[in-house]
Amino acid sequence: MSDLSKTLILLLLFALLLDLDAFELRKGQKTERISGSAGDVLEDDPVGRLKVFVYELPSKYNKKILQKDPRCLNHMFAAEIYMHRFLLSSPVRTLNPEEADWFYTPVYTTCDLTPNGLPLPFKSPRMMRSAIQLISSNWPYWNRTEGADHFFIVPHDFGACFHYQEEKAIERGILPLLQRATLVQTFGQKNHVCLKEGSITVPPYAPPQKMQSHLIPPSVPRSIFVYFRGLFYDVGNDPEGGYYARGARAAVWENFKDNPLFDISTEHPTTYYEDMQRAVFCLCPLGWAPWSPRLVEAVIFGCIPVIIADDIVLPFADAIPWEDIGVYVDEKDVPNLDTILTSIPTEVILRKQRLLANPSMKQAMLFPHPAQPGDAFHQILNGLARKLPHDKSVYLRKGEKVLNWTAGPLADLKPW
Repeated sequence: MSDLSKTLILLLLFALLLDLDAFELRKGQKTERISGSAGDVLEDDPVGRLKVFVYELPSKYNKKILQKDPRCLNHMFAAEIYMHRFLLSSPVRTLNPEEADWFYTPVYTTCDLTPNGLPLPFKSPRMMRSAIQLISSNWPYWNRTEGADHFFIVPHDFGACFHYQEEKAIERGILPLLQRATLVQTFGQKNHVCLKEGSITVPPYAPPQKMQSHLIPPSVPRSIFVYFRGLFYDVGNDPEGGYYARGARAAVWENFKDNPLFDISTEHPTTYYEDMQRAVFCLCPLGWAPWSPRLVEAVIFGCIPVIIADDIVLPFADAIPWEDIGVYVDEKDVPNLDTILTSIPTEVILRKQRLLANPSMKQAMLFPHPAQPGDAFHQILNGLARKLPHDKSVYLRKGEKVLNWTAGPLADLKPW
């Protein structure tokens, strides 16, 4: 018997033993309570700790855009829509702006979709500038701080840099008028020009009802060791290869396409959600941006997320103990994924699964409608509450200006 065959047999036996242990875990439905610096705030109640004033904008900034393309309700950037709806009926909303801690401007900047459903951010800067001009002209609150007590939902690939290509996003930088505001965004990468200090990093939107409809009995064994479905090469946007996902996805395919422990493919089966519930590890590699909806899906379905994205800032990192529930793999170490994952002790894997089984962990990753205690809406409010009270320095002296209204590309200055 060849050394390769022996290795494969040992790996398969390891996977079988792990699955037997995991089956016993699910059979008893054991969970482990989250504790420590992260996790203590998962169940915080933000009500009573802050008040939010929601600007009433003309419907062309939100409702009419959605009416034009209802697909926006289900794509990964839909948090901006559901956060607006949530705040309109939230107990933290105040109709008296004089008592507000935070001001929210509901602009649906990601609801400009191509025929195949991809959002184009090219109009977003003009749209956002127009909205800010409107609120600064009709209310006095923006001008007191130039937006330092305002927050915006900007769930683009690279947040308020408003471009889907990283080089272009870095070149543009964050929209100048948002430099003082708090940004709630899916994008998070340390030391990156598109991540502003003080931003709140949130999960992408994943339809809660859709995932709920695909739940399988918890007694079904996790018979897949490593699972991934998605692109390995983006030929259309990266024809020479190697730039997409900084080569990490290509390395997964080239090294493990024939490995029996890796169930990986570009095909997206109808059993995708069910398959994740049968897997021990789910790969969550970067794409063009460091994050993807797979992170949310893995947590919801109890599949240990294998995070392959150097310097990523994960959603609600002050509330969710990512190091305890996930596995981090450096992009350069992707060729060693099989060794890394099979070397993790069974007891460590089982503990991660117990933590993932905690309902509050899953709830914090979702934007359900109607809202539920501890969900992503509440984690955002918790993040805003923890930034209070505002430092006195955010309030400008009369006539003082900090932001440059004429900064940025000339195309951004055209009326929207």
